[in-house]
Amino acid sequence: MLVVGGGIGGLGAAFALAREGLRVRVLEQATEFGEVGAGLQLAPNCTRILHEYGLLDEAKRLGVVPDSMVMFDAVDGAELTRLDLRDLERRYGFPYIVIHRSDLHTLLLNACRRAGVDLATDSRVIEYHHDGPRPSVLLADGHTEHADVVIAADGLHSVARDRFVGDTPVSSSYVAYRGAVPIDSVRDHHVHENAVVVHVGPRCHFVQYALRGGEMFNQVAVFESPKARAGKDDWGTPDELDEAFADTTDRVRAGIPLMWRDRWWRMFDREPIDTWVYDRIVLLGDAAHPPLQYLAQGAIMALEDGWVLARHAARNRAADKTVDWTAALAAYQAVRPEHCHRVQRTARAWGELWHLDGLARAQRNAILRERDTHDYTFVDWLYGPTALEPDEEPPAFVPIPLGTAPATNR
Repeated sequence: MLVVGGGIGGLGAAFALAREGLRVRVLEQATEFGEVGAGLQLAPNCTRILHEYGLLDEAKRLGVVPDSMVMFDAVDGAELTRLDLRDLERRYGFPYIVIHRSDLHTLLLNACRRAGVDLATDSRVIEYHHDGPRPSVLLADGHTEHADVVIAADGLHSVARDRFVGDTPVSSSYVAYRGAVPIDSVRDHHVHENAVVVHVGPRCHFVQYALRGGEMFNQVAVFESPKARAGKDDWGTPDELDEAFADTTDRVRAGIPLMWRDRWWRMFDREPIDTWVYDRIVLLGDAAHPPLQYLAQGAIMALEDGWVLARHAARNRAADKTVDWTAALAAYQAVRPEHCHRVQRTARAWGELWHLDGLARAQRNAILRERDTHDYTFVDWLYGPTALEPDEEPPAFVPIPLGTAPATNR
């Protein structure tokens, strides 16, 4: 098997398949394996899989297991709602953890090495073919590689997606700035060291949580760019960052100068697609379903994809160890798109909810304040066991209309 892309999704799929005794080769275009970014949130639907892989204890040591998740209004500082993450662990059987992206990537990379995965760097795939008896990929250096199955885990700007679907990424006009700093540098800001915190405001939000055993503090500032709305190319610049958070609370504004100002991440997703399997070439992770970040499920969905694919490979393996890939890929295709479509659509809606202003903001705040801390109806569909069959997919959460909010003063 070939896996194109050595990110979290590609390595997760490679390890899952290698655990089933399959020979796997990963093609990574960079000269070395690595990840760029800061923190990731891993909900129970992911830590359940890491536990099965034997990797959860190490992930917990590398990360932080917070006590709660708290949402504040970024303008007036009022607490809106919270999740008790220790109670959440009791409900779903597995913890909610936060971890540095590079730490999770290294964890998966080392697991692949132990499992005997063939890891190739400086291997940029520029074309996919499935018109012969076995699929193949063409690399930038001119040589071709064949396999029984090719997994395209080549990210948001996937060559395979372009080849088989031909759509383009969708800009949200939002941009993210990140800044992971030593915890001692923010303790004077009265930060919450044992919680995942999000401050939601008009067209902006600010996320904070500790990393690496509490030694580091991750902060992410996200805002809608006026330049992007105006169609300008130089959007998301530091001057827009400062302006976006000018009217937020002191606690939020204290973190803005700590953002890395020499780089920023423009927020894109893609429209959901129904077909991920093209003969024996299969899309996985962001190549199939890149979401906006509001549900913190992007890396998780990619890991779920690999787990589901490996489970169906095992279910469709004969006594002589050969896999009926037609059946295995059909089972993957039958179950994964619907769930990931829900996540993509809900992430867009959740982003709109976070960034409301005026009366809608007041209505949202009133509804959130009414929510019980131990009400899990809005995450049961997301944090439960990953479905292997379509009939295992739980009902989706039904949103609460803003018009049903208790009377407000605005």
